[in-house]
Amino acid sequence: MAPKLNPTFPSLLLLLLLISFHLCTVVAWKKEEFRTCHQTPFCKQARSRTPHSSSLFATGVAILDGALTAKLRHPVPESPDQDQIKPLLFTLSVYQNGVVRVKIDEDPSLDPPKKRFEVPDVILPEFEATKLWLRRFQTETVDGDSEPSSIVYVADGYEAVLRHSPFEVYVREKQSKRRVLSLNSHGLFNFEQLRVKQEGDDWEERFRSHTDTRPYGPQSISFDVSFFDADFVYGIPEHASNFALKPTKGPGVDDSEPYRLFNLDVFEYLPDSPFGIYGSIPFMIGHGKTRGTSGFFWLNAAEMQIDVLGSGWDAESGILLPESGSRIDTLWMSEAGVVDTFFFFGPGPKDVVRQYISVTGTPAMPQLFSTAYHQCRWNYRDEEDVENVDSKFDEYDIPYDVLWLDIDHTDGKRYFTWDRVLFPNPEQMQNKLAAKGRHMVTIVDPHIKRDESFHLHKEATNKGYYVKDASGKDFDGWCWPGSSSYPDMLNPEIRSWWSEKFSIKNYVGSTPSLYIWNDMNEPSVFNGPEVTMPRDALHYGGVEHRELHNAYGYYFHMATSDGLVKRGDGKDRPFVLSRAFFPGSQRYGAVWTGDNTADWDHLRVSVPMILSLGLTGMTFSGADVGGFFGNPDTELLVRWYQLGAFYPFFRAHAHHDTKRREPWLFGERNTELIKNAIHTRYTLLPYFYTLFREANTSGVPVVRPLWMEFPSDEATFSNDEAFMVGNSLLVQGIYTERAKYASVYLPGGQPWYDLRTGITYKGGMTHKLEVSEETIPAFQRAGTIIPRKDRYRRSSTQMVNDPYTLVIALNSSHAAEGELYIDDGKSFEFTKGAFIHRRFVFSDGKLTSSSLVPNAPGKTLFSSPCIVERIIILGRSSGPKNALIEPSNRKAEIELGPLWLRQGKSNSVLTIRRPNVPVSEDWTIKIL
Repeated sequence: MAPKLNPTFPSLLLLLLLISFHLCTVVAWKKEEFRTCHQTPFCKQARSRTPHSSSLFATGVAILDGALTAKLRHPVPESPDQDQIKPLLFTLSVYQNGVVRVKIDEDPSLDPPKKRFEVPDVILPEFEATKLWLRRFQTETVDGDSEPSSIVYVADGYEAVLRHSPFEVYVREKQSKRRVLSLNSHGLFNFEQLRVKQEGDDWEERFRSHTDTRPYGPQSISFDVSFFDADFVYGIPEHASNFALKPTKGPGVDDSEPYRLFNLDVFEYLPDSPFGIYGSIPFMIGHGKTRGTSGFFWLNAAEMQIDVLGSGWDAESGILLPESGSRIDTLWMSEAGVVDTFFFFGPGPKDVVRQYISVTGTPAMPQLFSTAYHQCRWNYRDEEDVENVDSKFDEYDIPYDVLWLDIDHTDGKRYFTWDRVLFPNPEQMQNKLAAKGRHMVTIVDPHIKRDESFHLHKEATNKGYYVKDASGKDFDGWCWPGSSSYPDMLNPEIRSWWSEKFSIKNYVGSTPSLYIWNDMNEPSVFNGPEVTMPRDALHYGGVEHRELHNAYGYYFHMATSDGLVKRGDGKDRPFVLSRAFFPGSQRYGAVWTGDNTADWDHLRVSVPMILSLGLTGMTFSGADVGGFFGNPDTELLVRWYQLGAFYPFFRAHAHHDTKRREPWLFGERNTELIKNAIHTRYTLLPYFYTLFREANTSGVPVVRPLWMEFPSDEATFSNDEAFMVGNSLLVQGIYTERAKYASVYLPGGQPWYDLRTGITYKGGMTHKLEVSEETIPAFQRAGTIIPRKDRYRRSSTQMVNDPYTLVIALNSSHAAEGELYIDDGKSFEFTKGAFIHRRFVFSDGKLTSSSLVPNAPGKTLFSSPCIVERIIILGRSSGPKNALIEPSNRKAEIELGPLWLRQGKSNSVLTIRRPNVPVSEDWTIKIL
């Protein structure tokens, strides 16, 4: 983080001081470098407002362009000296699949000083095509009002209500009239309109040594949102905090900050904190036992602060909302932008996720290799170091798929270059990895070194492609290369220019097996206010940085991903890891939780962080295994690998000041434990890849909270120490050292099978289990079928044609079902139907395989030579000796065999040996 420095210092000394300060922050997070709500005028002001303070009322209600429209007005001022506040434009639109959109903005016909910023390129064009064109509205007097409200149909069983006076908008169930979601029920709405600066106006804001000129003055927006029949609220990442969001204001809540959404480069962030870190997704989900799930999304890229209001916060307001069981009130505050909000009313958790994804897009389908294990460090020193690390993985029989290079592989922190002393033959280095089915990732950050001899800087300067400072000059900030400028990624032309830099021709030394890592894209500016870009910096179209700050990294991620697609002529799926993110980032790649620390608290908080990301679209996420800062003790490192093997994104990473921590450096026993954890991931890759396809089509996350699968089980609502991987696996981390026991809650009325031993545990209760060093508690849900690949290879690429194992976990009805998705693992041909998607059903002693692919008469778009080699049946005692395979009319032997191969002692379970049925065909196997 950047200290206050005298700008007259020699530039080299300044750079050294900045970078050394940035590195020294491993000791502690410097809280004073970042603003609190009290130091942020728009937040302080909004928090001080009392219920009923909004006097807005709706007039001129009409249907226009298929939407319900109105003007929101303030009462005529009592004093002739007061100016009449201009009315705001209100628009309510309805979309298919249960989405209501509410927009509120200034009236352009009244000549505001500038157009307020609306975030482009986030909402899917196809979403706009799902708009339901309203033709009429009804009126009804609600809550004893003096005038009627306007009611429109939104979906079967649901209506949207525009309450005229006082202004309020909400969605309700049509028959019961029970509210689901509401905006401004407590009268906290406030919209600061843009004004022309008058003599004597002091709009500047100062924080530490920095001054924000604020040329358009205060322009904040705030309002309350209520989630009815909700027991908890979740979402709004990114914070290192509980999954179920705790109250930040109200009785019994002392000196708490709101949840902040402001993308920042925060070192060694604190666990259990509402402080904003690298990414921002202003999407919140409410869930409760009575009704189910609802969601609220505000598309706004300016700084946002959100209070979760504790019970009784409004006790003195006199507001009496309709009785609706439990209710959670929230206060949303933003520095700028417009009101562009989306109401999702479920009613199930997966419904809400699908509704949100219909607006912002489904997660990208990753390449298969990227779902396997990644090995990273700041920095692998040179080609010899890379070759040694790679060969050691083979020597110790540990698979991995990707080796990463951090900033020190470049020539003086000039991205798209190589240090030719340390990496003289980068193509040869990558090709050696590729020969084993492995890949490499290099880092490309948004700060471009201001060096006239650097072709990228020279080109960006000449084309005028940099973000400008408040005076209109190219913004000059400090980051890893020293003096740096930042491409203005809001401009589509500049994003296109940037994407061309990833071609094999332009990125000299790259190969098709090289992929990209975007770091520092919040953006990080070491000498900027709060270690980021000043809010009055200027972007394309005169947009201030304050208006789009949280989306800068999103556009950078987008341009980089597009570059890799172009590099492969549209045939190769990109892999780009980004630290900063925003709604829609799920369409462009993976994210991780940033610069965490090697301690047990950070291991613990990784789970709610990943759950929150998945719930809000970012399913391809993970945390640095082992912790980025500090040196983990061996037990912590082993436990982190055992948990990380179930993260959607599985990567080990470490700071250059830490001790080397490759898996073989901790003694034979610990190497074996880490290897087993990594092997577990590789064995389960078919299951993970199938789940990534589910996320790609529906948005339902790979790793999900227990209540997503058990939405009526209240014991799951605040449980964020355990999580589901798909609908079939439950994983419980071990978060304390020298733990001997773990309490694990297994939901539902069906049994669960220990993933390692096959031992059965009863559902619907908490079990106190002995903990061993070999593994963390993990269970397969009764009634599910999980596909595996049990042969060990060097990388996932080398496993492609290996046979499958199916693990059938029978429920109390002796039935189970599951799915398997297969494609070529790398191209976009799956979008044209080139994939295999099988459904397996076991019932009445018979296993059936059928296709879920729509029929393509006379044409097979994708085929696989793979067979099913073993079928394991859990929950059935031994007895039968044979099974009949149809339509081939063959018999297969049934015997007791190991549940796991090559992982120590394993219980014997009922196994159908070598049925050797093609994975791509229909067949049945009946136990005789």
